[in-house]
Amino acid sequence: MSIFDVLTLIGGLCLFLFGMNLMGGALERSAGGKLETMIGKLTTSRFAGLLTGMGVTAVIQSSSATTVMVVGFVNSRLMSLKQAIHVIMGANIGTTITAWILSLSGISGSSTFLKLLKPSSFTPVLALIGIILYMFTKGNKRKDIGMVLLGFATLMFGMETMTGAVSGLGEIQAFRDLFIMFKNPILGVIAGALLTAIIQSSSASVGILQALAATGAVSYGAAIPIIMGQNIGTCVTAMISSVGTTKNAKRAALVHLSFNVIGTAVCLGIFSLSNALFAPALLNDDATFAGIATAHSVFNIACTLLLLPMSGILEKLAYRLVPDAKLPERISELDDRLLATPAIALECAHNLTFDMAKVATDALKASLECLASYDKAKAKEVRECEGKTDHYEDIIGSYLVKISTKQLNEIEGATASMILKAIGDFERISDHAVNILESAEEMREKGIIFSDSAKVEMDSLSAATAEIVSLAYGAFVEDNSEQANLIEPLEQVIDRMKKLLRSRHIDRLRVGDCGIEAGFVWSDLITNMERVSDHCSNIAACVMDSKEQNMNLHESLKVLRSDSAFYREKYAEYTNKYLSFV
Repeated sequence: MSIFDVLTLIGGLCLFLFGMNLMGGALERSAGGKLETMIGKLTTSRFAGLLTGMGVTAVIQSSSATTVMVVGFVNSRLMSLKQAIHVIMGANIGTTITAWILSLSGISGSSTFLKLLKPSSFTPVLALIGIILYMFTKGNKRKDIGMVLLGFATLMFGMETMTGAVSGLGEIQAFRDLFIMFKNPILGVIAGALLTAIIQSSSASVGILQALAATGAVSYGAAIPIIMGQNIGTCVTAMISSVGTTKNAKRAALVHLSFNVIGTAVCLGIFSLSNALFAPALLNDDATFAGIATAHSVFNIACTLLLLPMSGILEKLAYRLVPDAKLPERISELDDRLLATPAIALECAHNLTFDMAKVATDALKASLECLASYDKAKAKEVRECEGKTDHYEDIIGSYLVKISTKQLNEIEGATASMILKAIGDFERISDHAVNILESAEEMREKGIIFSDSAKVEMDSLSAATAEIVSLAYGAFVEDNSEQANLIEPLEQVIDRMKKLLRSRHIDRLRVGDCGIEAGFVWSDLITNMERVSDHCSNIAACVMDSKEQNMNLHESLKVLRSDSAFYREKYAEYTNKYLSFV
């Protein structure tokens, strides 16, 4: 084997790994919301988790990537440890599909049909279709399909290149002796584990083994232990990923490791015993592409069938290895590991925004309650909630910036824009809640009391503000455009109330029913409540626009106001409800 063959081998390996990464990433983007739906349908059922792990891994072509995602899900509380165990088991089966795809390279025969099945015959056509879709179409979906085809063609071309580069190794005695040495099962397992740990992909290491099998120097007796070791080596990625995570995320990574180590130990024992007692002739036969794919599938399915009934024991083992801390640990709200799957990372950010919305809504309502009847505990709650919303805005905003660097489809892009706009509005609502609280505290400290008519007006404005915040929260969390449509008429009524209450206050000043200090507090309160309604209007427009994938807030509000029948009806209804004192 010359230096040029070595360079060709390196080039083929690089193309192979790049093609696999390219195809997996494009498939992941194409699946987008489907991956998210699959994860969302997870239940405590072990079979649901198993099938989900198989499906996700078959899509993204990497059990390592799936397991890293699972560690991220557990770390972000999107998945329990029990659910994670079943998904990890399913991932080990799903990853075997790659070996079957690669086994197409081993097809041989002189008939036209068999020649057409060989990747060297059809991958140029796929590459041509892929480059046309990628370069000459506009839709992201078509471009992703083109990228999948280009990735597949690159992967298969890399496989063909590797196979051609190592073809002469079969005649080198030292190379044949190397694989004779790997007939020692322990050495074979170690070799497979090390190779996979280095390239961090069991699918890729199986592909390399298939390419080497083309030399005719790899027997089944050497290949099977290497395949077993590959399952242990693939755990390295998840173990690295678990550094700095919550204890449950570390347990998920340990489950992956213990599952593969236990499965390998049992199967290796059976393999060694069978070899010693029966010495099957098959183990001395030269391994083929399809034979390696079969061994890979049988081994992973056997491990899963063996350990699936014992998932509870794996869970207890994980808790024993990583015991609970005496002090509660800080839970990470958003995990960068999920960025590998932008659709799910976006969903995680969206879910956390619901928590932020609840905190902001609670802060506003608590501040209105303090205005009506001051309470120290509620005042403390308002300030704590405002601090939380600031924290939420920082981490969600930063996370959305990271997500935006990924390739998102139109729906995901609209959702990201909606979340980014909404978190700013919810944060400002909590700021206004603190302003209202400070006005209540000023009234308490200075002994300021509103007149009877002013109290009636302020109670009415407070009730309208509480209702519009509740409507905005419900519309956002439930993604309910019908509820969002109710907000703009109420916001316009609150605008009218602000002007009317300011005018009536001036009248009271003239006749001496209200003092100057009370007037300053009065002005601050109605201004803050009116601005809260403005932010609620923005949130409603975000909800409506996200469905249209258009973030033009002013256009949405203009269209809503032009809907005279609905708008006038609701406007009149809110006017009667909150302006009855006029």
